[in-house]
Amino acid sequence: MSDNQSWNSSGSEEDLEPREEPGHPVGIGEFSGVLSKWTNYIHGWQDRWVVLKNNTLSYYKSQDETEYGCRGSLCLSKAVITPHEFDECRLDISVNDSVWYLRAQDPEHRHQWIDSIELHRADSGYGSESSLRRHGSMLSLTSATSGYSATSTSSFKKGHSLREKLAEMETFRDILCRQVDTLQKYFDSCSDAVSKDELQRDKIVEDDEDDFPNTRADGEFLHNNNGSKEKLFQSLSPKGINGIDFKGEAITFKATTAGILATLSHCIDLMVKREDSWQKRLDKEMEKRRRIEENYKSAVNELKKKSHFGGPDYEEGPNSLINEDEFFDAVEAALDRQDKIEEQSQTEKTRIQRSSPVPLVDVYSSTGSHRFSDKPHSQSSPALIVRAPPHDVHRFSAEVEEMVQSHMTYSLQDVGGDANWQLVVEEGEMKVYRREVEENGIVLDPLKATHSVKGVTGHEVCHYFWDTAYRNDWETTIENFNVVETLSENAAIVYQTHKRVWPASQRDVLYLSAMRKILANNENDPDTWLVCNFSVDHDDAQPTNRCVRAKINIAMICQTLVSPPEGDKEISRDNILCKITYVANVNPGGWAPASVLRAVAKREYPKFLKRFTSYVQEKTAGKPILF
Repeated sequence: MSDNQSWNSSGSEEDLEPREEPGHPVGIGEFSGVLSKWTNYIHGWQDRWVVLKNNTLSYYKSQDETEYGCRGSLCLSKAVITPHEFDECRLDISVNDSVWYLRAQDPEHRHQWIDSIELHRADSGYGSESSLRRHGSMLSLTSATSGYSATSTSSFKKGHSLREKLAEMETFRDILCRQVDTLQKYFDSCSDAVSKDELQRDKIVEDDEDDFPNTRADGEFLHNNNGSKEKLFQSLSPKGINGIDFKGEAITFKATTAGILATLSHCIDLMVKREDSWQKRLDKEMEKRRRIEENYKSAVNELKKKSHFGGPDYEEGPNSLINEDEFFDAVEAALDRQDKIEEQSQTEKTRIQRSSPVPLVDVYSSTGSHRFSDKPHSQSSPALIVRAPPHDVHRFSAEVEEMVQSHMTYSLQDVGGDANWQLVVEEGEMKVYRREVEENGIVLDPLKATHSVKGVTGHEVCHYFWDTAYRNDWETTIENFNVVETLSENAAIVYQTHKRVWPASQRDVLYLSAMRKILANNENDPDTWLVCNFSVDHDDAQPTNRCVRAKINIAMICQTLVSPPEGDKEISRDNILCKITYVANVNPGGWAPASVLRAVAKREYPKFLKRFTSYVQEKTAGKPILF
């Protein structure tokens, strides 16, 4: 064994630190765009400007507000990105308890965002092998060996006997290393001596001095078979070469190894005992973990049994986590809250109106902003001019005419016979009927209501129902609306969004609204006023991800009956009666349960009809009659 193969007592080798390759990109560029972000259960999805930069995801209300600071941000180092299982446009990003629900315009945009986020995370150095090296997670042999003593004396703070035995092991190791070095030197010296002896012997054999005796150092001669004499080399003394006591070193080496073996045996016994203690502690920790997991599962199940407010996973949809009963309870609770708010609002309006009465000259608007408010009023021609069937022409004239004829033909038919109308609500003069119809799992139940209202005419009822100037006065389910296009004096395209009733999705409607007077063929029959609202498409009001677009076909058909006054008295509001037929065909879209839709319709339609007719009676009380 050569010198360069001698025992290395430290047992270490150099720890190589990996270096980044030249030309490696420092970072990924900024990525930004519009994503829909879930805000809360009231406002639902809202478009936000989202920026991905420096491993941080930030969002702003719009791109124009980036100079004023972000509204929120997430560090992506420990973020979990989860593409939604069913919604191909949605991705959820969570960091601890914070969760962002985001929706892209389409699946392709979602993939782009996910890829960009993963690129930023990879560039930041989290989760890769190179990052582990950069952060010093790969231990070298040197650190492992040099730290052995510290580990052995600190890991068992309570096991003093084990610590002492480990200290003995270290002492034995040092002694053994020195002994191995000594023996190695001895073996090397022996090898050198043998080589020199063989060389000198070869030289003597070649010497041809046969008659001259070769005297050894001790004066003795050695004769070979040929009569020549060879000098004998001095034999090795007990002390060996270089004064090394080989026998003593061997005995000590044997004692040291025996001590190591005995100490190892004792350490093993101590570690077995310590293993039992640690096993007991491990069993306790496992039992504690099992109880915690059971409590967690129980808490999750309890949470699912309650009404959930917040995340989009519990809103209306084909994969909603909320069941039908909970959906119904949540909708009913939300409607009750809206009714309470509306009741308080009406009380406040009544109080204000009593303190500030409306002037009598302002017939149709408390603000005087209606387009007919400046016209003269008379018994025969009050605020609105009574027109013959309008002949205004626009691009939807054919559709309007078809709808009017359809409603006049079918909507006024009797509810008996084979129509399968079911009476669902009856309150005084008002009756509400329904036919149950489903298509592809969506409830399309037609509704029909009949009502008789004293003191108002059909023209007045249709006027207040059609004119958007009064819409917010009696319609409590609308969040906002606007006239997209005015087609004629009595026809317009209207876009409106309805208040959201969580967990149902928010609905919007784009429809054409037209008002017509249908002249009677028989002079003894009353004239008919009609308002029809039906869904259309328009380039300025395209469907969005925020709302579910509902489809409607609604008609308000009104006829005025006049009872002759006594004697020569003029006709008053006591002599008139309006017969109302209200028909609604609504396709709500979405995935709301059928039982919820039918229950809401049964509850809300009668309330709407009573609220609206009461409003018309209030607005026309004391005013000239509009026939």
